[in-house]
Amino acid sequence: MNIKASQRAASIKPSPTLAVTARAARMRAEGHDVISFSAGEPDFDTPEHIKAAAVQALKDGFTKYTDVGGTPELRQAIIAKFRRENRLEYTDRQILVSCGCKHSLYNMMQALLNPDDEVIIPAPYWTSYPDMVKLAGGEPVIIKTGIDRNFKISKGQLAGAITDKTRLIILNSPSNPTGVSYSSGELAVLGGVLLEHPEIIIATDDIYEHILWNQTPFTNIVNACPELYERTLVFNGVSKAYSMTGWRIGYVAGPETLVTAMKNIQSQSTSNPTSIAQVAAQAALEGDQSYITESTRIFKERHDFINDALNRIDGVRAPAADGTFYIFPDMEETIDRLDGIKDDVQLAEYLLEKAGIAVVPGSAFGAPGCIRISFATSMENLEEGVRRLKKALK
Repeated sequence: MNIKASQRAASIKPSPTLAVTARAARMRAEGHDVISFSAGEPDFDTPEHIKAAAVQALKDGFTKYTDVGGTPELRQAIIAKFRRENRLEYTDRQILVSCGCKHSLYNMMQALLNPDDEVIIPAPYWTSYPDMVKLAGGEPVIIKTGIDRNFKISKGQLAGAITDKTRLIILNSPSNPTGVSYSSGELAVLGGVLLEHPEIIIATDDIYEHILWNQTPFTNIVNACPELYERTLVFNGVSKAYSMTGWRIGYVAGPETLVTAMKNIQSQSTSNPTSIAQVAAQAALEGDQSYITESTRIFKERHDFINDALNRIDGVRAPAADGTFYIFPDMEETIDRLDGIKDDVQLAEYLLEKAGIAVVPGSAFGAPGCIRISFATSMENLEEGVRRLKKALK
């Protein structure tokens, strides 16, 4: 029997970041010495008080369905977080808790987009954005940036990308994969363009909000341009800030009408997020926040090491990141110099086979010629990885 997948499924490619991580894991299982610079998750354990809250929830038998949009207690903790940390006010009906920030974004695409709606996505972008748009019948409109502009879009680029079909723009700051963030002034300039187009919805993906060192305090486009509050969705979660990637809790705040539509979508797909994970997320938001300060300090130390080391290698240009645990070097000169290497995909294959280093090609993020290196690993691995990289690129 010849079973064919739907055209929708056939048009979507697997996540490149997950594919590289999985391949590196397989090679290690086969006995190969591989250092992975591909993982998009902190290498620290979830803080103990968060795990203890989940264990207590299990003991208390909190293992049944919850409200589709999250427990009332967690939604209140999210409202308090936005008020305390972001100076943003929301009501309970403006909050939706989902199975990770990715799920929240997917819900938005399904609830908002109609066929042929255009979605502006600055590149480099998180790999899932364009495919999520396509799954909802929309059309991604990519604004390309480069290292010379520090991977940020300009006022002119944004204005030039807007058409009468533009329905949504997605901003991610600090950025996966570049680690760069927009300043308040830069966001205000972009906000000024969007104020001239009241039909456009704005999505700000703030998942790396707390892993930030060069652009403090954290600012998103609603902080920089409060007039956009009524049509901006703010996405966040506990995965990156509290090393809770596997707990799968993300959330969104925004216009009640759209959040309600997203909740309806969720009710017919996953229903509620895991009850136990919601209790853990509440503990993360309401409890001791010192973990964030310490983990960000460590990420900054690692960043400074890898940034300096990369820029000492001929043919590598690595702009400093403002946050996250990624750095995004331009490898064009290196690719041109190496025999048999024509692009960033072949370079990534070469580094994996020749040096035992797993990186993600920049083309997966809409930026050919670059690679993404995650420094969510030990300093020992970073030092050894740099040694191997230098040797392989000689």
